[in-house]
Amino acid sequence: MENVGKAAGADVGTASPGTPPLTERQAARRRRILHASARLASRGGFDAVQMREVAESSQVALGTLYRYFPSKIHLLVATMRDQLDHMRATLREKPPAGDTAAARVTETLMRAFRALQREPDLADAMVRALTFADRSVSPEVDQVSRQTTAIILDAMGLTTPPTADQLAAVRVIEHTWHSALTTWLSGRASIAQVRIDIETACRLIDLTESESGTP
Repeated sequence: MENVGKAAGADVGTASPGTPPLTERQAARRRRILHASARLASRGGFDAVQMREVAESSQVALGTLYRYFPSKIHLLVATMRDQLDHMRATLREKPPAGDTAAARVTETLMRAFRALQREPDLADAMVRALTFADRSVSPEVDQVSRQTTAIILDAMGLTTPPTADQLAAVRVIEHTWHSALTTWLSGRASIAQVRIDIETACRLIDLTESESGTP
């Protein structure tokens, strides 16, 4: 999520789960919508993202916006996925340092946290959307989860497919990261505490090393 609010999502060719790939023109329109959403959220948080203003800012008709995103919650969850897409691409260009998988994952998640820290209103808007999401948003929420998982697995640097134990550890790490972000946004955790929690969760990776053989 580095350069939060300016990401040009890597997977702009997909509108939503289960839908056909977008044309180049549709993808460009979707990208404008996501950028407008991020800009508005960066300036005023969750409440600042109003569908009519997003439509005007992205130069699309309001009806068109609703065809892409049925609600503000759908839009903000998709915005988070867009940010994660950009972060994953950035991390591939500049992989995390660290002698162990646990250290690399910790650095990756703290890098993501620092990016969100620079845009707290945007971070709050996206996290609130995830919290408010009901079953109708489940496919989009699943996309966020899958991309977060992929980022963690990339940082681990596995040379073989992840084992069941490794995937279980990744799920716990992902939950910890989201929880730490939520508690920081609500003022209930310091940045230092966030790092401690993430480092502690990442130690679970060490328990799977003997099985995977990954340093």
